[in-house]
Amino acid sequence: MVRRGLNQRDLCAMHSMLSTVFFSYAFLLCSSLLCCFARDTITYAGSLINNDGVETLVSAGKRFEMGFFTPGQSSAYGSYVGIWYYRSNPRIVVWVANRDRPLLDDGAVLAVKQDGNLKILDKNGSPVWSTGLESTSKPANGLAKLLDSGNLVLCDSNTSSTTILWQSFDHPNDTFLSGMKMSANLKLTSWKSEVDPQEGDFTFQLDKGKNQFVILNHFIKYWTSGESSDFLPYFLSNFTSEESSFKSISASNSTSKLKRPNLSLSDYNNTRIRLDFKGELQLWSYNTNWSKLWWEPRDRCSVFNACGNFSSCNLYNSLPCRCLPGFEPDPKENRRKGVFSGGCIRSSAVCGKHDTFLSLKMMRVGQPDTSFVVEDEKQCREECLDKCQCRAHSFVKGGVNRVRQPSSNSCLIWMEDLKDLQEDYSDGGLDLFVRVTVADIEPKAKSCEPCGINVIPYPLSTGSDCGDPMYFSFNCDNSTGKLSFKTHSGTYNVTTINQDTRTFVIREKDVADCKDGTIGQIPNFNTSFPFKMNNSKLRCDTEEGNFISTGSSKGLLEIDIGWEPPQEPVCSSSSDCDDWPNSTCNNVKGNGTARCLCNSNFWWDGMALNCVQGGSSRKKKLLSLMVGVTIAGVIVLSSIFLYTSILMRKKAKRRESQQNTERNAAVLYGTEKRVKNLIDAEEFNEEDKKGIDVPFFDLDSILEATDYFSEENKLGRGGFGPVYKGKFPGGQEIAIKRLSSVSGQGLEEFKNEVILIARLQHRNLVRLVGYCIKGDEKILLYEYMPNKSLDSFIFDRDLGVLLNWERRFDIILGVARGLLYLHQDSRLRIIHRDMKTSNILLDAEMNPKISDFGLARMFEGKQTEGSTNRVVGTYGYMSPEYALDGLFSVKSDVFSFGVVVLEILSGKRNTGYFNSDEAQSLLAYVSSTVLI
Repeated sequence: MVRRGLNQRDLCAMHSMLSTVFFSYAFLLCSSLLCCFARDTITYAGSLINNDGVETLVSAGKRFEMGFFTPGQSSAYGSYVGIWYYRSNPRIVVWVANRDRPLLDDGAVLAVKQDGNLKILDKNGSPVWSTGLESTSKPANGLAKLLDSGNLVLCDSNTSSTTILWQSFDHPNDTFLSGMKMSANLKLTSWKSEVDPQEGDFTFQLDKGKNQFVILNHFIKYWTSGESSDFLPYFLSNFTSEESSFKSISASNSTSKLKRPNLSLSDYNNTRIRLDFKGELQLWSYNTNWSKLWWEPRDRCSVFNACGNFSSCNLYNSLPCRCLPGFEPDPKENRRKGVFSGGCIRSSAVCGKHDTFLSLKMMRVGQPDTSFVVEDEKQCREECLDKCQCRAHSFVKGGVNRVRQPSSNSCLIWMEDLKDLQEDYSDGGLDLFVRVTVADIEPKAKSCEPCGINVIPYPLSTGSDCGDPMYFSFNCDNSTGKLSFKTHSGTYNVTTINQDTRTFVIREKDVADCKDGTIGQIPNFNTSFPFKMNNSKLRCDTEEGNFISTGSSKGLLEIDIGWEPPQEPVCSSSSDCDDWPNSTCNNVKGNGTARCLCNSNFWWDGMALNCVQGGSSRKKKLLSLMVGVTIAGVIVLSSIFLYTSILMRKKAKRRESQQNTERNAAVLYGTEKRVKNLIDAEEFNEEDKKGIDVPFFDLDSILEATDYFSEENKLGRGGFGPVYKGKFPGGQEIAIKRLSSVSGQGLEEFKNEVILIARLQHRNLVRLVGYCIKGDEKILLYEYMPNKSLDSFIFDRDLGVLLNWERRFDIILGVARGLLYLHQDSRLRIIHRDMKTSNILLDAEMNPKISDFGLARMFEGKQTEGSTNRVVGTYGYMSPEYALDGLFSVKSDVFSFGVVVLEILSGKRNTGYFNSDEAQSLLAYVSSTVLI
């Protein structure tokens, strides 16, 4: 009895204690499974205070953490309330409450208020965010808890029910976690940027009408799961709590060729799906660290309808989009520019008796508009021909391809324009038959039939019955639609053919290392007549198309090959020459081969591929004219030589005197004083041209060389105007800088470049070829630098890998040699005043050359420094004394050179490098690091 009474007293004491706690702190445990400890809950009258992230909620199993945080460690974006993986560094945020209303001041709190809602209140007590429960569902005493699943739930602490009144899983941001429900109305919305949680441009959701998932970019379709990517519904069926929602999608889109990440069911607790701010849907998994296992769009061709209607995308080509045979770019003026991404239109209308089908193998295409069971391919073809609206069809044999009908032969019909086309698609690609007119794809004048999407122009040959036998180096694989080029060293895929330039591009894999920019042994193509190798280009911007990245650093080598104009077409009978007017089938003298030789008064034009008027008689007249001109020239030259010899003695003294005068003038023009006078002159007259050692070019020749400054010849734009590529007679390529009238570079800066560079000769200084000045036009002509400027390499993620440490050191050494020459070794001591990476050009061998002397200044005698009231140059590269006081010297260039060295080594821009709040530039960061 005593013992029992003692136990009752103990129980009363415990109840009394709990009552005291309840009335003192309004803290009560849930009686359901949601009951929790203080460290993972917020109860009525409790709160979470914004105190620099010191106070947070941590789930019971220490998997997730919740609190106030600042993205990117910068107060510029404000602070937010979010959930992230516990102790993740850098912080991996999976949910943000107030994503579109950041807190700009301190003093905010997260609390369960009297109305039962969980709210974020600013320092003035005004609500910024709320769970928004209606009055009918508001709890008397709300309690919020962070679960180990990453779900924040709100329940009523006064009830014994396990009902959740509100949960963050019903309101996701950019991340799916295991256990979420993918309902028809649920969607992910990307962040605005990597450090800005506000709603961005992209959303991911279920498209119920087409039974697929989509990513939208401002309501415009950006990516779809389509007919091939069945991994996503397969994954979500295990990942979410509604497996049945995805079984129909997964089953209808099953393909055995697709690669899936190997995940067990237990792995799903350590995975997440995130919609990146760039529109990329990513699958991440954790095993000692986070790794990205899968993503979509996985490449440029995976973007929905990347090339437009009736235009096919190729992942490996430099120009990824090209029209199908029988189609042309829309608008038509894009054909000359080689632009096909806007889609293509038919060359001729269809729906007539001359319709046929273009056969394309291994194609990805958007979903068909209808499908039905057929007996054979012929029936499918006839069904399409019977409907004028039919754009294409595909026959799928039962039991072979399980994409649509697993047991019966099926016919797929497309009634709308074909979208989302991709060639060479191995993951369940279809054999597609596109409706065209016979005239648009039939071979013309002995040209070969199209090979898949490749149109093969004459004289290229894929067989003995088409093209020219001398050009029979190609093979068409009709089973895949792939075209290849055969050489003694092997066979290589052909990616593009350009009939206008008589060139084609072949591709070689795994011959170059993209990490250090080294290119392996280029195959010996033995490109003897009629083929010649023009150039090669390393490409590191492609993906292999696999779902799981292999991490390979190998790139593609694209090789451009040209062909010479052909001889007359080969023939065996007179009928073979019907396609070549004004020609007759005759044996060629010397080799016995019969060709369609041009008739009398006609001659063969290999460029136009026909016989043009003006044959053998024209050649004879031309030869006679050349002989006559040669004889007349010899007579005239002989007469001039004799006359000159007679007068030579009489004019010897006068010539000698004149030569002495010219030598003295040259010495005068070469002095420092004369150079300075030329630069300081307010006008630029004919007399001043005598002091310039480079040729003067007339404006008409420059306009002709640049095709009147066409956009196709534009290389880029500098600080003082655009730069164009010019091609002069003889094939000489020259870079032409056209100074803009609003650029700020006036006559003084123009003369600076013309006069100074003409007197500076060094292998690490750009060579001035000539100049032109006419009216408002001021033009400078430089040696052409095929690799452009240094900044285009070191600040580019893809091109930067071409510069290994040895090459970067050589560039730094070359720039240093050029500066040393300017400061000490040249006849004129020059201060450049605008040394930066964009003013360092790279030639074909990656040798650096200093350019742009428009702001340079010359020192006379023993002068070592100068000053100016007009501070010009580029901030970030200026020395402090020059930027603040206008003082410049050799030290100014050395300071700028130091900035260039740091940028070369780090690959970061000085003015764009922000590593922390303390270091606002690359210089500041390096200084603080070294001093520490």
